[in-house]
Amino acid sequence: MLKSLFLLCFFISQASYAKPKDDGSQIQADNFYPRVKMVTSMGDIIVELDRAKAPITVNNFLRYVSKRSYENTIFHRIIPDFVVQGGGYDTDFIKKPAFAPIYNESGNGLKNKMYNLTMARENDPHTATRQFFFNMANNDSLDPGRNWGYTVFGSVQEGYEVLDKMAAVKTDFDPKYGWPDVPVEPVILIKVVILPPI
Repeated sequence: MLKSLFLLCFFISQASYAKPKDDGSQIQADNFYPRVKMVTSMGDIIVELDRAKAPITVNNFLRYVSKRSYENTIFHRIIPDFVVQGGGYDTDFIKKPAFAPIYNESGNGLKNKMYNLTMARENDPHTATRQFFFNMANNDSLDPGRNWGYTVFGSVQEGYEVLDKMAAVKTDFDPKYGWPDVPVEPVILIKVVILPPI
């Protein structure tokens, strides 16, 4: 009996220190509003994520952060008074690997207001993977209406001036990749760091 109790306590103890899941759900799991610092070639941006209203999206984003998968990626699409978009390509314009698409949480009540952080996606509503964008205007057309919108999952706390500088860089059509709105001089996301709770 005593031996069985000891083994039970041992396994409970081991379970308490189990390795965190790799999907981002255990990263600051007790914090509904984790913060990250995006270190870019133009300065730092601090973003507060809203896990309370966008748990799937925040956990997905933090999964890429924990894998250091955003390091040395580019902001490949910049449109003044609209968006600064990145997270999907490295500095050689090679597409980064992505996890499975996630469920669209655009009905969470968060709006595509200026300086809010949003997931990019394809036409299908449930196709967001790793790309994100900062709203550089109040983009009400991206909010849900009759159709699905684009999921907002965070807001900028510091570094507004960095985004303003990004939004003002010279862009052009890139003939090699056939993309419009590509910065002439690369704007690089050097790394994303999870900040301690406050």
